[in-house]
Amino acid sequence: MKTVLVIEDETQTRNIFLKCLEFEGFGAFGAASGMAGVALAKNHRPDLVVCDIIMPDMDGYSVLSALRKSQDTASIPLIFLTAKVTLSDLRRGMEMGADDYLTKPCTVEQFLAAIGSRLKRHEELSLLYGQSASAIPLETTIGKLSEADSPQFFPDCPKLAAVFQFIEAHFAQPVNLSDVAQAVGYSPAYLTNLVQTQTGRTVKRWIIQRRMAQARDLLTNTTQSVQQIAESAGYQDAGYFIRQFRQFHGASPQIWRQKSVTKSTK
Repeated sequence: MKTVLVIEDETQTRNIFLKCLEFEGFGAFGAASGMAGVALAKNHRPDLVVCDIIMPDMDGYSVLSALRKSQDTASIPLIFLTAKVTLSDLRRGMEMGADDYLTKPCTVEQFLAAIGSRLKRHEELSLLYGQSASAIPLETTIGKLSEADSPQFFPDCPKLAAVFQFIEAHFAQPVNLSDVAQAVGYSPAYLTNLVQTQTGRTVKRWIIQRRMAQARDLLTNTTQSVQQIAESAGYQDAGYFIRQFRQFHGASPQIWRQKSVTKSTK
């Protein structure tokens, strides 16, 4: 049974939503304040949270921030509920990690449809990335990179976990921003802003850096040709790979390999 937490200070609205959820077979529980909602979320870890934005003690943005900062609740989908929303409000919420917005008053059908859609998407992503991660050969995972490359290659950012999992599973293929955005269910523009805000880098930059890490590992630990390494790192054009490698490392792959081998034999 999927569980949904409704954080809403208006008693009548909260009770209506809870009854609708229970009627549809959800495990539903509610909170009349932001502080109580955060506590319930941490104790019960619901599958989804619906949260009003305007509340007296702790507004919805503060609730979202608190949930995203806790490892136990960081990945729980959250839908904002608000009487009115401006473009700046929408942008602020999405940048903080909100998954959707519902404008009050909304119909029961709209309320249930939004919850069903988000839960389905969350389940699909969990299944997809669980399978993708298990399909990656052990020798090609981040933890098997050379000692010069940190095992924590991607930052610990729960909101971007699906993004980094997709890149890890597909960096050796010709993927781009649109592919990543489609896989995680965001628009390219929103994903670009989200990743830039959270990490200070672009999606393209993370793909390139993962490919460069793979290339360094193969240059150091194998005798594969540059052409073979380019293909293994996701480049169909070896010439483009060489140019990009030189931009990142200040030397061609061949020279970088020679220096790396020389250092390891000293």
